[in-house]
Amino acid sequence: MIGLRGVAALLVVLIGTAGMARAQTGPVSTDHVTAELVAGAQSAVPGQTIRIGLHKQIIPHWHTYWENPGDSGLPTTIEWKLPEGTTAGEILWPAPERIAVGPIMNYGYEGEVTLLTDIAIPATAAVGGSFPIRATVDWLVCEEICIPEQVTLGLDLPIIAAGSDPGLAHPAIAAAEARLPVDSSWPASFQARDGAIVLAVEVAGLRAESIEDIWFYADQWGVQNHAAPQALSVEPGRIVMSVRADDALPADLAALTGVLVVKERTGDGVLTQAFTIAAPAGAVAAGGGVAGFDSIGFGTALLFALLGGLILNLMPCVFPVLSMKALSLVSHARSEPAVVRLHGFAYTAGVLASFAALAALLVALKAAGQQIGWGFQFQSPVFVLLVAYLLFAVGLSLSGVFTIGASVAGVGSGLAARSGYAGSFFTGVLATIVATPCTAPFMGAAMGFALAAPTPVLFAVFLVLGLGLALPYILLSLFPPLLRFLPRPGPWMERFKQFLAFPMYGAAVWLVWVLSLQAGADGVLIALAGMLLIAFAAWLYDTTRRSGRVGRLTGTGLATLAALAAIIGGYVAADRAQLMSAQASAVESGAEAVTPWEAYTPEKLAALRAESRPVFVNFTAAWCITCLVNERVALNRPAIAEAFQSGDITYLKGDWTNQDKAITEKLAEFGRSGVPLYLFYPAGKNARPVVLPQILTVDGILKDIGAG
Repeated sequence: MIGLRGVAALLVVLIGTAGMARAQTGPVSTDHVTAELVAGAQSAVPGQTIRIGLHKQIIPHWHTYWENPGDSGLPTTIEWKLPEGTTAGEILWPAPERIAVGPIMNYGYEGEVTLLTDIAIPATAAVGGSFPIRATVDWLVCEEICIPEQVTLGLDLPIIAAGSDPGLAHPAIAAAEARLPVDSSWPASFQARDGAIVLAVEVAGLRAESIEDIWFYADQWGVQNHAAPQALSVEPGRIVMSVRADDALPADLAALTGVLVVKERTGDGVLTQAFTIAAPAGAVAAGGGVAGFDSIGFGTALLFALLGGLILNLMPCVFPVLSMKALSLVSHARSEPAVVRLHGFAYTAGVLASFAALAALLVALKAAGQQIGWGFQFQSPVFVLLVAYLLFAVGLSLSGVFTIGASVAGVGSGLAARSGYAGSFFTGVLATIVATPCTAPFMGAAMGFALAAPTPVLFAVFLVLGLGLALPYILLSLFPPLLRFLPRPGPWMERFKQFLAFPMYGAAVWLVWVLSLQAGADGVLIALAGMLLIAFAAWLYDTTRRSGRVGRLTGTGLATLAALAAIIGGYVAADRAQLMSAQASAVESGAEAVTPWEAYTPEKLAALRAESRPVFVNFTAAWCITCLVNERVALNRPAIAEAFQSGDITYLKGDWTNQDKAITEKLAEFGRSGVPLYLFYPAGKNARPVVLPQILTVDGILKDIGAG
């Protein structure tokens, strides 16, 4: 006879078994997800650990979430209902995907996903019986709206004797295992600074040119800003990432854990691998490469490059050359459409060839370990000097001092077709050379992406930037009727051509001023002496070219020697003058400026941040026209000086006129390849810096610093 206690125990067993029986053992569908439990074998052995998967098929455009869901959402939870003595492990999460919903970035899964769990079968399980596995599963499934859903799932596994054939695993198990992050043994460390988390991971064998994408997913919520771009530097033997910190980042975070997803180009396509990362807190040296690889996508980078190239046409550094090109278009306005098109194509070819050459130089310097960015060549006094010579020579030609076939701009009349096309090509080259000191809106993000991307991507972005610069003239040449709206050719063209010489002289004078900041008074003397020799060579060449053969050859030879003396002497002396100037120069002070400033150093910024002081940082260069215009029209205004003073804001200026590794690293940290870059650090040690636009206004600055 069964006692009351036995009856109660029997009722509990029957009720529990009935509950398990009610769970459906096949797929269960909601409006958005079809889910089922699948196993790593068709049967189990007593004492064995078997892998069970929660397999989900999600309808298109909807998604569920990873363990850290990102900006919104909830992770999937599983409540297991198992026979007594059975234990279930934690969920093994496949590497997540980034899912953007407007400004929100979620981490989760679309399509098919399987969440794995290891379940230990008790050694007491009876052979020949059935082992019931039941689970109540909750998830949040979202598109633009989110819906919580719950299902109860079941799976019955036959128990077989050891040594028997357990049968094949469900295909979803192997697919899920392939997506699991691999436990990496890579040494890593992280440091929180300036509102960012800088993560360094020692990785052997990773080549920068093969990278398609790298992204770090913190497995804890409240650590990283999920939607912010992640700046990347790939160096021999390690990668350094700058991840924007979340406002809730704990100040005493001892370790950073998560998943690093690496997409690498191979001969068989893109290989995606995921690795677990555990990085203790510690000092991290800044990455040396240019960052911002994933700040925008490839398509967006191309669009930004095209827009940036178009806007470059409006920049003051390019305007003199483009005026010459406009004059060339006027001269051909009544020509055959085919001739007009060829001139447009020749100009475009000059622009694209120059941008391709610049991209090739950047690739070579990156391969040599150099830290470079947009406009880097103007950090060399030799390059500044040579461009000053070139613009001065162009001015002399436009003034009529000398002529080589066609003028360098391809303007004039009665020219042979070949020389005219060569002139158009050279105008494109010259436009590219003088465009590099300027930065237009949209260019910063595109250049940052390109300089951190593989070589083919870098070339593509640079060529599209050149295409944007040439686009207005391509359109005019392809649609010749538009030229009818331009003035008719006439004697005024010769006067206008001579007038255009003066912007060239002005640009040359500006470059001599840049040289004075790089190489001091000796650099100015060298530049002026070289210009004197070039002027003499131009006059001598033009004077003797109409003489007899002997006189013509003599004059040409002397002119060539004079020009070479100017260039070679300037090359050697300017490089030496830069060294002398660097050795003798003291730290420049901005105490007398309308808005007083101090010279930027990483140590000074760190000290001010440690004191919770607000700081405004201006990264600039003497050869950067955009920078100089911003300082004149916005930064050096009484309203800004008053706002800085009343807000106790320290104004730091980082001068990138000459190469400066610390400034290059700071630019890279914010995904920039060149100047200008404007940062405002609000008061507070962990306050996130505000990145200002590349084109400044007084009202915009006041608003960004909280004074407007």
